Amino acid sequence: MGQAMVHKDSKVRSSKTKRPYVLATVMLAMFMAAIEATIVATAMPAVVAELGDFSLYSWVFSSYLLMNAVTVLIYGKLSDLFGRKPVLTIGIIIFLIGSILCGLASTMEWLIVARFVQGFGAGAVMPIASTIVGDIYTKEERAKIQGYLSSVWGISAIMGPAIGGLLVEFVSWRFVFWINIPLGILAIIGLYLFLHEEIEKRKPQIDYIGAILLTISVTLFMFILVEGGVRFEWLSMPTFLLGGLALFSLIGFVLYERKVEEPMMPFELWSERSILIANLTSLTTGVILIGLSTFLPTFVQGVMEEKPIVAGLTLTTMSIGWPIAAMISGRSILTIGFRTTSILGGISLICGSIIFVMLSGSDSPLFAASGSFLIGIGMGLTTTAFIVSIQSTVAWNKRGVATATNMFMRNVGSTIGAALLGGILNSRLLSYLSSKDAGEGMNLDSATTLLNNSERSSLTDEARQLLQQGLEYALHDVYWVVFGFALLSFILIVFLPKKEKAD
Repeated sequence: MGQAMVHKDSKVRSSKTKRPYVLATVMLAMFMAAIEATIVATAMPAVVAELGDFSLYSWVFSSYLLMNAVTVLIYGKLSDLFGRKPVLTIGIIIFLIGSILCGLASTMEWLIVARFVQGFGAGAVMPIASTIVGDIYTKEERAKIQGYLSSVWGISAIMGPAIGGLLVEFVSWRFVFWINIPLGILAIIGLYLFLHEEIEKRKPQIDYIGAILLTISVTLFMFILVEGGVRFEWLSMPTFLLGGLALFSLIGFVLYERKVEEPMMPFELWSERSILIANLTSLTTGVILIGLSTFLPTFVQGVMEEKPIVAGLTLTTMSIGWPIAAMISGRSILTIGFRTTSILGGISLICGSIIFVMLSGSDSPLFAASGSFLIGIGMGLTTTAFIVSIQSTVAWNKRGVATATNMFMRNVGSTIGAALLGGILNSRLLSYLSSKDAGEGMNLDSATTLLNNSERSSLTDEARQLLQQGLEYALHDVYWVVFGFALLSFILIVFLPKKEKAD
């Protein structure tokens, strides 16, 4: 039914695979993961208001991102060995199990563990979905189709915050996790009905040691960034010991990956300058992305005193700008090239981050939404160019891991960003409260009262203003760091090669 030419090195059976239906199924799987991001960010103030432990706020994101970051490479490699369909199916099933557990959480610790499980499955969704598109479409078609995939973010952005806000206000925040169940089941059915692959059977060699070393390194770095300045001093023995072990694990990972026969991360891919720059920039933009999606709702609700649905809508503009820019990027990379398209994206990232640096509690949410929109434009222009460039550079049996490596770097950036920015938020808020002699009654958990209308109204004017000023002060420092990473992203993009090799 409307069969079209399949890329010459694809292992997909074109005689049976129905590309439009496969694309629809892939978009549904991506929608499940994309809507999770916007809904959870919108619901988190309500979650922490019910479960408490504001100091664990960033761990809800960090735990998910950690497992996502580590497993994305494993899934990418497995998809090159066993095919896209079975590996993506397993990932979706694990994601759904994690979603059920998240919805049943009664404490923040339970929620964090459940998010680990959810992130373990989520690592399969985005990279393999994008890889499937790389398999069944040519280079010229990919540029256009990647724009379609990015439109998923726009659809989820419009629906996510609205649905999330309605569920939080009228039902329960728990349903923001349970809404994944029907979506995941439909995606699995679609994969088995419409995607047919021919996989060359060979003995799998899975890089377990590399996965363990990387997990240890990223986990320890994340723990230091979140808890540094809160649970222990930055310049203290725990910091040096954990930091040393994290660095030792990272060095061990790099050395091991260079000598193992089937590495989880093949470093020879990085010898291509375009792939190297794309991966490094994805790392820095990952920090920007999590800095916005994690902490903007907190600012809008806690400092601006707006409702959850308004906070969600300020994030919506980012996810609307993203697919619009992705559609433009899909066309512009064929005319003005990958580098120029990416440079325009880098400029947009800087402009958006400047708005957040200038943001104050007296501003309109529309001002925050405009900055969010510009960040979305920047992400759409850069990520689409990077994915198409990478998939056009490598062969089929490397495409899964190459695509996964790029997404891994963005996930690592988000993981580090959630931890780093969460640590900055906690330490700066504590520092502010201490400088104002707030007393023993004021601590990090006191900030949760700002995220609940009834609890906020029970505060004295003096206490409310003190907490809001402290939260604004801390978040202002967070956004300065976001601006720094936007600037670094632009500098990296400038070093992209001026000419791309043809596919």
